[in-house]
This record gives sequence, C-alpha cells and structure tokens, in this order.
Amino acid sequence: MFKLLSEKVSRDPDLPERAWSLDVLGRVLDGTIYDGLDYEFYDEKRDNDEYIPIRKRRPSVRYNLCRLVVEDSVSLLFGEGRFPGVDCADLPTREALQSIIKATHLPAVMESAAIEGSIGSIAVLMRVLEGRLFFSVLNTRFLTPVYDVKAPDTLAKVIEKYKVRGDTLAGLGYQIEEKDFTAKFWFQRIWSQADEEWFLPWKVADDNPKIEGDAGRSVHHGLGFVPLAWIKNLPGGEGPDGGCTFRPAIDTQIEIDYQLSQAGRGLKYSSDPLLMVREPAAPDDPIIKGAGNALVVSEKGDAKLLEIGGTASAAVIEYVRILREMALETIHGNRSNADKISAAQSGRALEMLHQPLLWLADRLRTSYGENGLLPLLRMIVRVSKIMPLSVEGETIKNLSDKPISLRWGAWFSPTERDRQEQATTLKTHRDAGHISRETAVKVMAPNYDIEDIPAEVAKIEADETAADARATTQPSVQTKDSETLPG
Repeated sequence: MFKLLSEKVSRDPDLPERAWSLDVLGRVLDGTIYDGLDYEFYDEKRDNDEYIPIRKRRPSVRYNLCRLVVEDSVSLLFGEGRFPGVDCADLPTREALQSIIKATHLPAVMESAAIEGSIGSIAVLMRVLEGRLFFSVLNTRFLTPVYDVKAPDTLAKVIEKYKVRGDTLAGLGYQIEEKDFTAKFWFQRIWSQADEEWFLPWKVADDNPKIEGDAGRSVHHGLGFVPLAWIKNLPGGEGPDGGCTFRPAIDTQIEIDYQLSQAGRGLKYSSDPLLMVREPAAPDDPIIKGAGNALVVSEKGDAKLLEIGGTASAAVIEYVRILREMALETIHGNRSNADKISAAQSGRALEMLHQPLLWLADRLRTSYGENGLLPLLRMIVRVSKIMPLSVEGETIKNLSDKPISLRWGAWFSPTERDRQEQATTLKTHRDAGHISRETAVKVMAPNYDIEDIPAEVAKIEADETAADARATTQPSVQTKDSETLPG
C-alpha cells in the first residue's frame, strides 16, 4: 500500500531521486501521505454507481505511529532537562558557549532539526548578523552537499536549487512580468567557504538560460568554512542521507489506519443497520425505520434488520494492538504501558522499562550531538576569532581552541533514593582514591543543575577551609571529673 501511495506523489525528473524520496517520507511524518487519494473513506460509489476500492479512499482514522516514535525519541534527546552541557578545559569558553546556547535558543533549533531530520538528513544554518548569532533548520530535499576532495568530512559548498512559480517570486520582490506569473522558474543559491551567493531566477522552459548572480542579495561572509552543519539521521541510507527512523513501520501504520477506519465504518453501520424486506410487502408508502414507525407487511412478506456481531470489532482492535506492538518493536519505539505501573519507579527502573527507545535515542545522540551540535559549537569558536559576538549585551571574542565535548545527563530524573545511592557510591570511590573530587562533582552536576564544575569544587574547598578555621579558633571546653560519692 505504501508503494501505491508513493506513486501518487508527483516526481520531478529535473530533480535528484532523493528529492522525491525525502518528499514521500516527509509526507508520512506530517500525516499528508493520503492527500493524493481522491475519495473519502465513506465514499463507496462513484456517481455512475461504480464501486470505489478501499485502497483508493483516504482513511477516516489516522494513527501517526511513526511521528509518535520520532517525538518520543527526540524528547529523550533534547527535551526539557536533557540538553547536553558543554565541557571545555577553558572556563571562559565554556561559560560563553553556554550563554550562546541559551541566547540563540539552540535547544529548540536542535529539537526541530531532530524531528524533521528523522526522514534521513537535515541541515542547520548559522548566520552572523551585526555580531549576533542566528540558527535555522533547512530541509535537505533541495540541498546538495559537496565535500572537499582532500578532506571528505569537510563541506566545500552546499547548493540549493528548486522550482518556484513566478507569482511567488514577485511576492518576494523579484521583477517578474505578469504574463510569467504562472510560469516555473529555477531558484538557486550556494553557500561556500567565503560567500552566500544568490542567483537571479531563470525560466525552466529556457533551453539556454543566462544564469546571473544576484549581487543585491549575495553576501560575502569570509568565514573560511561553510556555515552549515549537515546531519545524517542514522547509520545507513544512501549518499548524503542517513537512515530513516520510521521507514520499517510505514506499511504497518497504513494497515492500522485502514483497519481502524473499517472498524469505525462497521460501528456506524451497527447503529443504523440495513433493512431487508421480502416480497410481497403490503404498503406502497416509503419505508421509514425507527421505533415510532410500524412496518406493515403482507402475510407472506417479511422484514429484517441485517445486523453484525460485536466480535468483529473486538477482533479488529486486537489485531491493531498486535500490529502496533510489531511496529514499535521494529523501530525501537516505546512499548511500555503506563496503566501497568502501579507505583513510582526509580530512574534505573524507567530505563529498563524504556530500553528499546533508549537504544534509539542513544544512536541519535551520536548523529545530532557529536555530528550536529558539536560542529556548530566549533563554528562559534572560529567565528569569535574573526569578529566579536554580541550575546545578551556582552561581547565575546577570541574563544579558546581547546577541545570541546558534550556532557549528557541521565535519561530520567533520579528519585531521592537514586540520589542517595549515587552519593554513597561516589563517596566510597572518593575516599578510596579511585576518582577525584572534581570527577565526583561532574557526575552529580546534572542532578543538581551545576553548570560550572570548577567553581563548585572551589566553593566546596572554601567551605571546608572555613569549617577547619572555625574548628581551630573555637576554645576548648575542659570538664572536671565527677567525684565518687561514698556508699
């Protein structure tokens, strides 16, 4: 069925094959994959009484299981309280990057990138306007990355090219004649290591178009690198695109939608069953069903309501439940049932309960963390050496080149019992000399919202020094031995 729905999506031969593939997967993600079908589910016959097959109707019930799994996994990746912290040996650099992350709303940008990029790939564009940083998510359907031959992991340029109507371009300020409002034009721009180059649109129908640069919109940024992070979703895929998060479950999701729609159709039929009258029937008046209307038939006539049993609907619901379990198992979705949790669970218990989903989120940490967020942070450091950055009224420049890493927190918020057990374990290792105090604080930091670990260690040492000083200066109290009273 997915193949049939895919064929309903128009394919542009002038664009790469991956553009059509990403378009189809994007329609599954946003729930518009059925828009290519012409009939609603309740349309059983055409005007000429020809029967309409169910496969040509849009389901009336849509359970977007694929998007549900994507959003669940992304909530574990960049959700509230789960966005990774930044580690760097240089304290000012670490503090500056944390400030930039908050000021530019980078967590929301990365969350949007992880959801939209679940179809295979996504790009995050960085712009510097008057010293301020801005990040935006770009769909990669019309983007083509070109990598440096001598450095295959470094972008040499990224080309954006797609078709657009003339009236749309006129609304954007381009000089388009009214007669060309319905014509198709090519739009193109290229991000390179030195420029963001725009081109004047040209007609698709032109055999020998004259492609000219748009000097008014082109920008020379001079950064020395392409200000764009290309992120592949999961291992696999082809070319510039990674594997799709939900591809194996699409057919099952479609089956669920049609089964639930058919079950709903059956329930509607049960509430208004078909009346069957066996000839000869006495009255010639129109038959009106209802408890307030008596149906009179002849002696040999008969009338019955054709009802269906409730076991059919129950069977469909059970079948859908099995399909859902299979689909979630296939794409590592959340199969836990909140109704079966009788009491509050510890963080470790919740991890075991959501283990398949955590496996998926852990793979996404590599894709969107190590290969997405970290490159953006390194871009910020490089930009700071070229120009000063303005962040919430403060000027940031010349950040350190020391290595940057991400510090991920626990998957689930620990309970008080979890905190106690963790504190006891860290104290045992600290007393035994297995770990340093700074390492112990780093482990505890996500649970207590500690951003500056060296500063926290310094405060702890200052408190201990003050406590030792008070103990030293406090006068000792002498006690007199009690006298033994005679018996």
